[in-house]
Amino acid sequence: MAEIPFLVKDLALILMVAGVVTLIFKRLKQPLVLGYIVAGFLVSPHMPYTVSVMDETDIQTWADIGVIFTLFSLGLDFSFKKIVKMGASPVIACIVIVFCMMMLGISVGHGFGWDRMDCIFLGGMLAMSSTTIIYKAFDDMGLRQQKFASMVMSVLILEDILAIVMMVMLSAIAGGSNPDGEQMISSVLRIGFFLVLWFIVGIFAIPLFLRSVRKLINGETLLVVSLGLCCGMAVLSTKVGFSSAFGAFVMGSILAETIEAEKIIKLVEPVKNLFGAIFFVSVGMLVDPKILVEYAVPILALVGTILVGQAIFGTFGFMLGGESLKSAMRCGFSMAQIGEFSFIIASLGLSLGVISNFLYPVVVAVSVITTFLTPYMIRLALPSYQQMEKHLPCKFINILNHFAMSHPSTQQQSKWKSLIRQMAINTVAYSILSAATIAMMFTFVLPLMRNLLPGWQLHWYANALTGLLTVVLISPFLRAIVMKKNHSPEWKRLWVESSINRIPLLFTIVVRYIIALAFIFYIINYLSRFTNALIVCIGAVVVLLMVASRRIKKRSIVMERLFIHNLRSRDIAAQVNGEKRPLYAGHLLDRDIHISEIEVPEDSTWCGKSLKELHLRERFGIDMSSIRRGSQRLNIPNGDTVIFPGDKLQIIGNDDQNHKFAQALTSELAPEDVDIEKREMKLRQLIISGGSEFLGKTLIESGIRDKYNCMVVGLEEGRENLTRVLPTRVFKKGDIIWLVGEEADLQKIQEKS
Repeated sequence: MAEIPFLVKDLALILMVAGVVTLIFKRLKQPLVLGYIVAGFLVSPHMPYTVSVMDETDIQTWADIGVIFTLFSLGLDFSFKKIVKMGASPVIACIVIVFCMMMLGISVGHGFGWDRMDCIFLGGMLAMSSTTIIYKAFDDMGLRQQKFASMVMSVLILEDILAIVMMVMLSAIAGGSNPDGEQMISSVLRIGFFLVLWFIVGIFAIPLFLRSVRKLINGETLLVVSLGLCCGMAVLSTKVGFSSAFGAFVMGSILAETIEAEKIIKLVEPVKNLFGAIFFVSVGMLVDPKILVEYAVPILALVGTILVGQAIFGTFGFMLGGESLKSAMRCGFSMAQIGEFSFIIASLGLSLGVISNFLYPVVVAVSVITTFLTPYMIRLALPSYQQMEKHLPCKFINILNHFAMSHPSTQQQSKWKSLIRQMAINTVAYSILSAATIAMMFTFVLPLMRNLLPGWQLHWYANALTGLLTVVLISPFLRAIVMKKNHSPEWKRLWVESSINRIPLLFTIVVRYIIALAFIFYIINYLSRFTNALIVCIGAVVVLLMVASRRIKKRSIVMERLFIHNLRSRDIAAQVNGEKRPLYAGHLLDRDIHISEIEVPEDSTWCGKSLKELHLRERFGIDMSSIRRGSQRLNIPNGDTVIFPGDKLQIIGNDDQNHKFAQALTSELAPEDVDIEKREMKLRQLIISGGSEFLGKTLIESGIRDKYNCMVVGLEEGRENLTRVLPTRVFKKGDIIWLVGEEADLQKIQEKS
């Protein structure tokens, strides 16, 4: 028999140890991430008392795959539309927290005399709170339905996207450039360029592809296609100079906007969990006890830095974002830990060879300690606020609350601001598409044309044909740059309201016309030796022809409508299926009450009862606004409405009311059947004797079903198959019938026959 490869042996060891350890951590109600890290420590070469992994290189490869799938899953939960709808509040809070914590981490690193690169990467690690751990803590503590929790989750979503950007920037910094130099700016611009480009192209093409093959796709093929797209984008990302994780995240965010997003999330979840577990095990394998002992003081200092820093800067950031002092403190204290992205950033630093070997285990130790302390920090927020209320003047507290709640994000945007913002977004998006098209044509098509078309020494024919094709391809984009939003309601209102507005409005057209002209100028200048004046004249004429062309206008409108349809497809599906949150939910957030949605457990004692019987308003003080049942929504249910398993109840109340309701719903469950083995259904033969109680009775009169809770499945008459017993058939002596029922019920019937 062939020898089992080391990879299989190592994988078996990892999964067996991880399985046992995580069961223990599950029993202790601790995050599974910590269990994986402990399992990695137990199988690492640093642990001499246990069996160790033989080939760490193979495991690291699997861990890299785990990072890709983890970020792919994060992308599936991410949505650019969610970011837009969040408004400025979470954005402000996120930027303040990340910047302050990063600067604090860099300062602490410098205080210990560590290298510059160690300090920079340490700052990035300390700035990233753990989405997984906070989500788990909120779940365990029953806080998911409270208002402050939704604000925390919004900021965590933004931190995830900032972490991706930070990974790319840190890679650029690690390349040797000055972090304050031009390469930093160029890196940010490159990230933005490719992010927008891939998102636009992806939203345009991928939903179209999925719709065309929808009849051919089942669960298995959808999983294969999704993972194929993920890995393909990861490879493409590395080809253009980014990390594979960045590409996986982008593809996840694209697929998040498709109708199939929910299915993909469920299908990918087990794959992500498997490889994610291997990644966190590999994190634990790098923990060296000697380093932990040697760097005990820095570890404790970093733990204190995170706890105090997040409590202060987190509270400050959320207050700037528009939260009251009490809510801001609960938000800030909740984020006092580091997690998965810190490990990923540390892995990046190790793979690039720019950070010291001690930093990784130090960060892991800090993460473990802060994770254990997370529930205590969340509970500490309210007592801390109460102490501040006691010792600070009421006037000062009121000033802070007034400052926070009067955030400008709640003010209505002006018409000018809205119009300029829309024009800027359109111009940037179409400019990126035009630039990408030009780059593709000049990189691939132009050399091909020069090889295929013999001509003069300067390849005049090839240049002319490539230039013409390029102009034709980008013409819908350039026309949209010039003409988009020129007939919008905001434009018309501003034009009619005042004649003073007309000159600035015309100026916006001129600016966008010049931008379109610049693209034509670049193409002609690159492919010809014409004078600049001649190129400008040709370009001006070409742009005018684009603007006047009805065919190009139609192409532009069709492409834009298709993109908008693809972008809104998931929202449309949610609207049709009754999954959309009501519009008034956003207005309630400015008050003490808000909407929460809780799913009814399958074994809830509330199932089968009406709202009148449950007395929900009297018990909890909440109002039931609607019930989502499958694809149906029951708005304003009356007292006779019955609760079913799997119903999603939308309730309106304050934090305490919603929390008590959710706690009661999830705790009032039917008791587990401890004698389930006795409930097994059995098949048994019964012969009707002369003294049987059933003799001379019909099947209905016998009471076999109603009285004894058994069922007659057939009558044996010496044939190959059983004969069906009619309800009116009278039982005779010697009849052989076959019954199905529980053991105790069958025994009762046996005694009566």
